[in-house]
Amino acid sequence: MNFRDLINFIGSKNIFASDEPVLLAVSGGIDSTVMAHLFHQAKFRFAIAHCNFGLRGNDSVEDAGFVKRLSSQFNVPFFMEKFGTADFASQNGISIQMAARDLRYEWFEKIRKEKSFAYIATAHHLDDQVETFLINLIRGTGIAGLHGIPVKNGLIIRPMMFAFRRDIEQYARQHNVSYQTDHSNNETKYLRNKLRHEVIPLLCSINPEFAQGLTDSIRRLGEYEQIGKLALQNWCKDAMTTNGKDHYLEISHLLSMIPVEPYAWELFSPYGFNETQVSNLLESLKNENRKIFTSKTHRLVKERGKLILSVIEQQVPDRRINIRLFEHRRTVRKPLHLILERHTDVAHYEIPSTGKIASLDFEKLSFPLTVRRWRQGDVFYPLGMKRKKKVSDFFIDQKFTMKEKEQTWLVCSGNDIAWIIGHRIDHRFRVTSATKQILAIMTRDA
Repeated sequence: MNFRDLINFIGSKNIFASDEPVLLAVSGGIDSTVMAHLFHQAKFRFAIAHCNFGLRGNDSVEDAGFVKRLSSQFNVPFFMEKFGTADFASQNGISIQMAARDLRYEWFEKIRKEKSFAYIATAHHLDDQVETFLINLIRGTGIAGLHGIPVKNGLIIRPMMFAFRRDIEQYARQHNVSYQTDHSNNETKYLRNKLRHEVIPLLCSINPEFAQGLTDSIRRLGEYEQIGKLALQNWCKDAMTTNGKDHYLEISHLLSMIPVEPYAWELFSPYGFNETQVSNLLESLKNENRKIFTSKTHRLVKERGKLILSVIEQQVPDRRINIRLFEHRRTVRKPLHLILERHTDVAHYEIPSTGKIASLDFEKLSFPLTVRRWRQGDVFYPLGMKRKKKVSDFFIDQKFTMKEKEQTWLVCSGNDIAWIIGHRIDHRFRVTSATKQILAIMTRDA
């Protein structure tokens, strides 16, 4: 292995342009130190960043000093930060390893932005790929956990993913590269170390080409995942119809896909629904009952043969407004836009056929009128009926969706509903031959 292998790999994978500055994450261990040597030999523009996590006493201090001298040797900028890793882990209820990861990547990104580096490079290599695959396999994972470590993930790049650890060790020997040794890497109490020192050597004793073979398999899994994901994404684009902010999917269309699980997951996971919710959703499709699932940002409603996906919006406060007696015209703008007109020329008034405009007998109304949201238990006398009906039953008859119910407001006269806004007036307030004045109420979009 030499620096030309690095240059060829970066070019073949289009990882970064040769003139783009890169921030190298260097711990002082053999992997990252060899990466820095190769970058120097390749004459790339780079700087070195080192994290002191304060977990290994004097060894941490020596690592920092070693990396600083390495930066001076290559005459490149050096950045170093010391973290209270243990305290951070305790405060956030996470493991030391997770705390160290979060702290270093947050800091790397801060330096990258401040100093205008194009990318952050870590020294992951093909042995890390094999170990990560086995860890995910042991813990249980979907196909996304088996495609290995990506060479490029946003602004994080891994330019050493062409080399195995044996190649890196050979390079260090041939070029007399000194490096720091972290003795905790030899402790097999950690799963990764146990795999590295015990499990993988055993597998390699059975098949000397195990690591190379698994690396090739990981690459093929990644390729097939990309093909499958593209097919799923294309299907998802066509599967849903959109009306305003809401998305609709025919349940029969989803169930026609076999196997249905990956299609459902591709559809709904981007909106924050987890694996359990998607599984429960698919189970609910076996019956006709309405079912509601919510993520932090979206709501998914199953009703009347459809799945309806909508953004969870901040609810307009359930406030009442009072409309006092007026002479000719009155406009209300909040919480919804209504225009109220008082007509005295009844003989020439034409009652509109649209439900967006209510024509009410003015003298049967008690002022102030009240505009409010509907509530469970509300009843009214639908136009044409002399018996009262629950508003909730009216919704069912009219096949209202849950969202339509939530967005329904009422105009009330005293304790009586005069108009379900935009839908139906109350029979008691209808215009008759005896009506002397008419109150016309229209919504903004009437």
